[in-house]
Amino acid sequence: MAHPGDRLSSVSCVAGTAEPAPQVHSAALLQGRSVVHIEHNGALYQLRSTRLGKLILTK
Repeated sequence: MAHPGDRLSSVSCVAGTAEPAPQVHSAALLQGRSVVHIEHNGALYQLRSTRLGKLILTK
């Protein structure tokens, strides 16, 4: 029997109920630039590619 405060050791989910997320190549978003701005739910985000090839998303 579970007690309040106990942690669950696993999370169950129903397999196969959701479609896989679409995959978009970063080059399609950046289009040769190092920075692109993304508007989401009324807020503006900045997606930046670093010199080391990492992506950073900031609000």
